[in-house]
Amino acid sequence: MFHIGWNGNYELWIKNPVSTMPIAHGIWDPHFGASVEQAWGATSAVSGASEAVVVSYSGIYNWLYAVGFTSNYEIYNFVIVLELLAVAALLLGKTHLIYNEEFLQWLGTNKPYYRVGSDDSEVVSLYKKLSLDKKVYPMFTWPFRIFLAIFDASGLRLNFHIGALIGFTSLAWAGHIIHVAIPASRGVFHSISPVGDSVLVGWNGVDPSVSELMPFFSGNWAYYAADIDKDNHIFGSTVGAGKALLTFLGGVKADTASLYLTDIAHHHLAIGVLFIWGGHVYQSLYKGIGHRIRDILVTNNSGMMIRSMNSYHLQLALACSGVSVITSVVGQHIYSLAPYPYLAYDYVTTVALYLHHSWIASLLMMAAFAHAGIFLVRDYTINPASASGEDIIGRVLAHKAAIISHLSWVSLWLGFHTLGVYIHNDTVSAFGEPQNQILIEPIFAQLIQASSGKSMYGYGLFESVNPSSGWVQTVNKSAGSLLLPIGPGDMLAHHAIALGLHITVLILIKGALDARGSKLMPDKIHFGYGFACDGPGRGGTCDISAWDSFYLAMFWMLNTNAWTIFYFHWKELTIWQNITFQFDESSTYLNGWFRDYLWFNSGSLIRGYDALGANDLSVWAWIFLAAHLCWATGFMFLISWRGYWQELIDIILYMHLKTPILYDLWNGGIYTPVALSIVQARFIGLVHFAVGFIVTYAAFIVGATT
Repeated sequence: MFHIGWNGNYELWIKNPVSTMPIAHGIWDPHFGASVEQAWGATSAVSGASEAVVVSYSGIYNWLYAVGFTSNYEIYNFVIVLELLAVAALLLGKTHLIYNEEFLQWLGTNKPYYRVGSDDSEVVSLYKKLSLDKKVYPMFTWPFRIFLAIFDASGLRLNFHIGALIGFTSLAWAGHIIHVAIPASRGVFHSISPVGDSVLVGWNGVDPSVSELMPFFSGNWAYYAADIDKDNHIFGSTVGAGKALLTFLGGVKADTASLYLTDIAHHHLAIGVLFIWGGHVYQSLYKGIGHRIRDILVTNNSGMMIRSMNSYHLQLALACSGVSVITSVVGQHIYSLAPYPYLAYDYVTTVALYLHHSWIASLLMMAAFAHAGIFLVRDYTINPASASGEDIIGRVLAHKAAIISHLSWVSLWLGFHTLGVYIHNDTVSAFGEPQNQILIEPIFAQLIQASSGKSMYGYGLFESVNPSSGWVQTVNKSAGSLLLPIGPGDMLAHHAIALGLHITVLILIKGALDARGSKLMPDKIHFGYGFACDGPGRGGTCDISAWDSFYLAMFWMLNTNAWTIFYFHWKELTIWQNITFQFDESSTYLNGWFRDYLWFNSGSLIRGYDALGANDLSVWAWIFLAAHLCWATGFMFLISWRGYWQELIDIILYMHLKTPILYDLWNGGIYTPVALSIVQARFIGLVHFAVGFIVTYAAFIVGATT
C-alpha cells in the first residue's frame, strides 16, 4: 500500500483502468544497462511513469478502486491506520502473554489447562471465583471478566462467538460498501448520506442521511432496490448513476465485468443478519449449536467424542483444512464472479490470483494432514472410560484398512482409465489418425450446465415449461453465455485432476492412519513422526514413516496443482485469444498439451534476449532459466541411496587427507563435509523441486499471458 501511494500510478490508473498498467514500484537499479532500462521503460509508456517500473499483478489497484479509494492521500491515511492497528495488536498480544504467565504462576501449577475428569479447567475456575462473587472480589468488573474469558478458548460457544464475529464483521463491511464504496462508484465522495448525495433534500426537508432510513421503518424496503445504475453508467462518475443500494440483480456489470456493488452490499447485509441471528439460537437438534467446544469434543459415555482436543496439532490440522477449502473457493470465485471492477480485463492478474490461491489451498491441506499425523503420534491416546473403549478417532483407526483399500481402488480406476485414454489418443494421433481418438462427451456435466441455462447442447430440459424460449432462458438470460462449454478435453482434464487429488489424499491418509503402527512395524509410534530411512540395512524401514508419506504426497500435490493450473490457464488463454478450437482439438492427448500449450507459449520467454537486444520479458526469461536450474538440481538430492552419498563423502575426505593444506579436515574441523541423512536430503530436494517448479511457472504465466 505504501509503495502504491509513494511511486505507484493509482490516480492515473483510475482514469483509464483498462488501458493503463498498474505499477507495483519503480526500478532504480544502477546495474541496469541502457537496453534493460529501455525494455522495462516500455512498460512505463502504458503506465505513465517516467522510468522503468515493475507492473503490479496482485489486483490491489482493483480492490482499492472497488472499496472507494480515489487518491494517494487516502491510501497514505489507510497505511497509517494499518500501522497503528499493527502496533496495537502487538501490544495486546504481549499483554496477553504477560497476564497468562502471571495467572499460571498465581495458580502455582504448570498443569495443562484442561484436566481429564474435571468439570472446568483451572483458569475457568479462577474466572468464576474472581468474576462471579462480587462481594468477595468487588474490584473485578465486567471488562476484566471478558479479559479473563480469553484464557479458556474451549469455553467459547461455537454458534454465538463465531456467529457474532462473522456476522458483525460482514455487517460492518456492508455498511462500508453502502456509505463509501457505492457513492464513490457514482462519483460522489466524502458524504455521510447512504446514497452519497448530501445536496438533495429528502421527505419534508429532512436531511438525506436520515430520510433514507424512513423506507426501512415504514416497510418500503423495495425503495433500496429501485433506480439501479443505467447500462451507460461509467464507474466512478455520475454518468448513468442510479440510487439503488441493495439489489439482487445477478450477473456482472457490462462496463466493469464485475459484480454489482449493490449486490455485494445486499449479500454482506444478509450474511450479517443471518449469522447474528443464528448465533443467538442457543438450543437446537444439533449438538454443535449452543454448546461449548469442550462439550462436543471431550469424550463422554457415548464414546463418540474426541478426547484430545487440547492438542494444538489437532486444532491446527482442523483449522488448516477449513482455511484450505475457503481459499480454494475464493480462487474459483475471484475469476468466475469477479468482485472488483475491471479485474477481468487484466489477464495476467486474473491468472496470477487463481494460481496464488491454488498454491495456498494446496499447501494448507498438506499442513492439515501433516499435523493430523503428528497428533496421532504425539497427542492421541485411547480413552478407556468410554463405553466402547474408543472415541471417534479410534473408530476411524479401527476401520483404516477399509478406508485405505476403497480409496486405493478409486485411485487405481481413475489412473488406469484416464492415462489409458490419453495414451491411446496420443498413439493414434502420432500415426496420423486423430479421428480414431476416444472422445467421451461429459454428458452429466453438460446436463448440469443445461439445467443452469446453457442451451447450446440441445438437451431441451425445460422446453415443456416454455416451448417458445425455454424456461431457464426466460429467467436468467446471462447464464447461457456465462457458463463455458465443455467437451472431451475438459472431461479428461477433470478426471486427471481427480486422480491426483485422490492419490494425494490416499498417501496422506495411509501415512497418518499408519503413523501409530502397522503390521510391518507395530511399535512405529515410539519412533515419532519421521525416522531413519536406510533400507534393508536398518530393518527395511524405508518409506513407512508418516514423514515419508508426506514427502511423497508433496510431489503428487505439486503435480495435481500443475494439472489444475495448466487446465485453467490454457482454457483462459484460448478464450482471450479467441482460439477456443485449439483447446478443443489439442487437449485430448498429452502431446497436444506439451506442444500447443507449454512449448508454444514458452516462445516469448525464449526470445527474452535475442539478436536485437533485450525486451520487457528479459528479466522473466532469466528467472525462467534460473528456476529451471533450481528445479533440476532438486533431483540430485532426491536419490535415496545412503551408500552413494557416504561413498562420495569418503572420497572427498580421502582427497583432502592427501592435500596438506586441508589436512585438518580429517580431524573434524568445522568445514568437514558430512553425508546428509536420507530425510535431510529428501527435504532439501523437495524444497528445490517445489520452489523451482513454482517460480518457473510464475515466469511462464507472465511470458505467455502478456
